[in-house]
Amino acid sequence: MHFYQVKRREFITLLGGAAVAWPLAARAQQSVSKIPRIGIIDPTAIWDPFRQGLRDLGYIEGRDITIEYRSAEGPEQLVTAATELARLPVDVIVTIGSEATQAAKQATTTIPIVMAGIGDPIRAGFVASLAHPGGNITGNTILGPEVAGKRLQLLKLAVPSISRVAFLWIPDNPSQATYPDEWKAAARALGVEMLFVAVRRSDELDSAFAAMMREQPDAFAMTADYLHQLHIGWIIDFLARNRLPGAYHMRGKRGCRGAHVIRRKLARFEPTRCRLRA
Repeated sequence: MHFYQVKRREFITLLGGAAVAWPLAARAQQSVSKIPRIGIIDPTAIWDPFRQGLRDLGYIEGRDITIEYRSAEGPEQLVTAATELARLPVDVIVTIGSEATQAAKQATTTIPIVMAGIGDPIRAGFVASLAHPGGNITGNTILGPEVAGKRLQLLKLAVPSISRVAFLWIPDNPSQATYPDEWKAAARALGVEMLFVAVRRSDELDSAFAAMMREQPDAFAMTADYLHQLHIGWIIDFLARNRLPGAYHMRGKRGCRGAHVIRRKLARFEPTRCRLRA
């Protein structure tokens, strides 16, 4: 499975085709009358391009395929959701982010898993290598850790006066395990201090951001973690109210509302470094 330079929406659309093609090819010996089932954890609007991609390929939900949805937040609920999908069973599980992928990996070693938005799938233990992932997991990586220095450099270039940058992350996410060291190294080179803000659940946002502001940061950055992206509108509004410049992976539909934004497209991948093959 190859992933080339595509926009985030285009990628999720392409993912729809991949999710169907892999399990159908792998299980061609099964009865042709069986309608394939796709398992998705969390039925939010982010999956609309995925469903459109399936329709573009001629797969109509309810007629040619069945999509099983499970809503979950937090490691334990994600594992429960993934286990339910595996027990049905579904023919493929599609995930976004490391926590959902880890839950699916824990739930099954035989059902194909197609992942998206992973910072470092090798360090997280999802695949053996980018060229030869092995096992039952494939998908894409955003290679988040490798761009830490550049993102901080761009933020410093845009706002030269910054000296303390707050960074939103999830310590329990295996793909983010090296983020503190990488961001601290980049910060030292630029004469900037880092403040790490941990938010593992949605109900931690208010208290975490209030505590963050008491530390008086003068800029903000964050990962592309799926949990945080679900609340990107809230985050942008908070920073705008507090006149805090921010660097984001993606802007979201609500716009920037006055906060300075450095944004990179989530799924603009280098073809030689960001491909996973089944």
